[in-house]
Amino acid sequence: MAFHPKYKETGEFFVFYTNKNTKVRQNVVSRFRVMKDDPNKADPKSEEILMTFDHPYWNHDGGTICFGKDGYLYITHGDGGAANDLHDNGQKMSTWLGKILRIDVNAKSDGKAYAIPKDNPFVDVKGAAPEIYALGLRNVWRMSFDRKTGQLWAADVGQNLYEEINLIKKGGNYGWNRREGLHPFGALGVGTKKDLIDPIWEYHHDVGKSITGGSVYRGSRVPELDGRYIYGDYVSSKVWALMYDEKLGRVVSNREIKSPNKPVYSFGEDEQGEMYMLTASGNGKGIYWFAK
Repeated sequence: MAFHPKYKETGEFFVFYTNKNTKVRQNVVSRFRVMKDDPNKADPKSEEILMTFDHPYWNHDGGTICFGKDGYLYITHGDGGAANDLHDNGQKMSTWLGKILRIDVNAKSDGKAYAIPKDNPFVDVKGAAPEIYALGLRNVWRMSFDRKTGQLWAADVGQNLYEEINLIKKGGNYGWNRREGLHPFGALGVGTKKDLIDPIWEYHHDVGKSITGGSVYRGSRVPELDGRYIYGDYVSSKVWALMYDEKLGRVVSNREIKSPNKPVYSFGEDEQGEMYMLTASGNGKGIYWFAK
């Protein structure tokens, strides 16, 4: 779920969900509004569907939606599922699968419930979906903007051997399924190429097997974490704080930090920049925050 940047004025929020009432496997991005007589309650009848993703297989439909400083809504969806990206969706420009998209929810055009930002990188490319902002991603399980710098971070779940963290750039191609992490992948695997962006960090499946992306910490409760990207792993239950030096263009530290030792489902932030972590729970107490 993502709140409109001017939520106090519009009462609008957006939801990415799985639709279980269709014959095809489908994910939906919708706009909702609050009740007119109670701004603290959502109006389920207000739903306006913006986009639907039909995908061929049961897995890799994990998505994130978040607003950038530019006021546009960023959306990600997996490559369609199964294994190896059988349909080459990560590199296929005609599909939204395996991509990060960017749309304008404050306008409508071309019969759509949204508009295409004029500076989207592929609007003038023949055969390319104009919503595409970046490509070559397998199954981003959580992306977020650094609220200080505006940088978009994305954690991409690997398949065979490596999990990875990417800094997303407009028009960037992150290599899937030609690359997994910093390595050639599969029959079409390639080495380092100028037109493919490598991740800033990877870890082997000896360490963890399903990355859960978080955010760059900008809160005040734990000043030692300031500027660190907090992320975890669903399988190993580990949590780390990673420091990326923009001037050097590389990671300078990656330290494991104390955690509840439970599967890491997701992360979140509040208005003050404090971070929260969602885990499994048998008693409802599955949300933790970071403290000294």
